[in-house]
Amino acid sequence: MSSMAGKVVLITGAGSGLGQSHAALLSEYGANIIVQDINGEGAAKTAEMVAANGMKAHVMIGDVRDSDGFADLAKEAINALGPVDVLVNNAGISSRGRMFEEIDDDIMAEMFDINVKGAYVATRAVLASMKERKAGRIINTSSVFGMAGTTQGSHYCGAKAALIGLTKAWAKEFAPWNILVNAVAPGFIPTPMTNRPGKDELRKARIASVPLGHEGVPDDISHAVAYFASEGSKYVTGQVLSPNGGVVI
Repeated sequence: MSSMAGKVVLITGAGSGLGQSHAALLSEYGANIIVQDINGEGAAKTAEMVAANGMKAHVMIGDVRDSDGFADLAKEAINALGPVDVLVNNAGISSRGRMFEEIDDDIMAEMFDINVKGAYVATRAVLASMKERKAGRIINTSSVFGMAGTTQGSHYCGAKAALIGLTKAWAKEFAPWNILVNAVAPGFIPTPMTNRPGKDELRKARIASVPLGHEGVPDDISHAVAYFASEGSKYVTGQVLSPNGGVVI
């Protein structure tokens, strides 16, 4: 992944979980990282990991739902590290296993505001510069539940499916500017967001459904992100890569 050397990567939700893993791996490959998160403590820890790999990090604390605020913070980050070469739309929330009757208007709005609107907000902040340079990578974070659905959390499934739709539409719309848009759709990956107390039985059932017989680890998804961010994927756009152990084939 030497082609990542000196690249600037903006990762939303990089203060923990998959976002933190992405930042650590991409900085190992030579990328400088804009660490965006709503959690300052987590973002600072990620920035330390990036620095430990010998690369630059800029901490960007804000909410992906705040379009104007995000744009202002992105300008500061770009002034610090340079134009964004790769955007990883990773910020998101999970469903907490809600049945249909438990999903009210506020819960639905929060899910789509963070998982879907957040991708729009972050993309708006970097798109003009990518078009001007006729180069860029946008990587959206969907889920196996956006590909196949589940019996609980239909609002989550809908939001993650929407990100696949955005990926395909943006890939076609932005192609004339050589901006590649792809998505990762993680399977069962234990992170602070997904591996919550009291979910042991559900976790066991999910592991039992994986043909490979085990969960993945954050690095499995980060390597997929690294592929889409690298020159190795220069002829790939509008695609969904789902490291999921065979749950969805």
